[in-house]
Amino acid sequence: MLKILDHLEEWLITFLMGGATLITFAAVAHRYLAGYSIPYLQDFLIGIDMGWAQELTIYMFVWMAKFGAAYGVRTGIHVGVDVLINQLNDRSRDWLILFGLMAGALFTGVIGTLGAEFVWGLAHTDQTSPDLEVPAWIAYLAIPLGSYLMCFRFLQVAWSFWRTGELPRHEHGHVDGLDLEGETVPAEVKVGKEFNWYALDDDSHPRPPRTPPKDEV
Repeated sequence: MLKILDHLEEWLITFLMGGATLITFAAVAHRYLAGYSIPYLQDFLIGIDMGWAQELTIYMFVWMAKFGAAYGVRTGIHVGVDVLINQLNDRSRDWLILFGLMAGALFTGVIGTLGAEFVWGLAHTDQTSPDLEVPAWIAYLAIPLGSYLMCFRFLQVAWSFWRTGELPRHEHGHVDGLDLEGETVPAEVKVGKEFNWYALDDDSHPRPPRTPPKDEV
């Protein structure tokens, strides 16, 4: 079930991001092409109403941001300042990390509950969006759904950290589907830690870009 939820989350974010980009491109192209005096084409484009595009893309980006935030918790993408935390001993550091994760779960849970109450009240009205004229509660449904999913991700990460002592870490240089087959993989990479392939031993300045040395896997 968790794998299905993970894939659904990723597909939804991809669809919203791609769809919003295409709609924005189509609206901008329509606006500029309709300004050219091209026989037949100009009349055809003027007859197409694209006034709803801006509102729809705003809603799509809001949904993408809410579910993207939950995805960020799961994968460790969110920026965190851990300079002081890393100076503590292991026990104090672990407890402080768990406190931060549970605080995030509490905050998003509260936001999700308040958002659900707001959407429930809005659903019993006739309020609609200005351009799309869809029920307004559909657009605001992103608040409770995204917040509750983010709350679940905080609890998921906290439980995993409690059992294993590891946090999700996102490697910005990693590309899905690209494996370093035939290359020497440092121990730091295998356990999910950052590793600078190009640093000198004293880490004073980087080496010129090079291919990591080959070795038996």
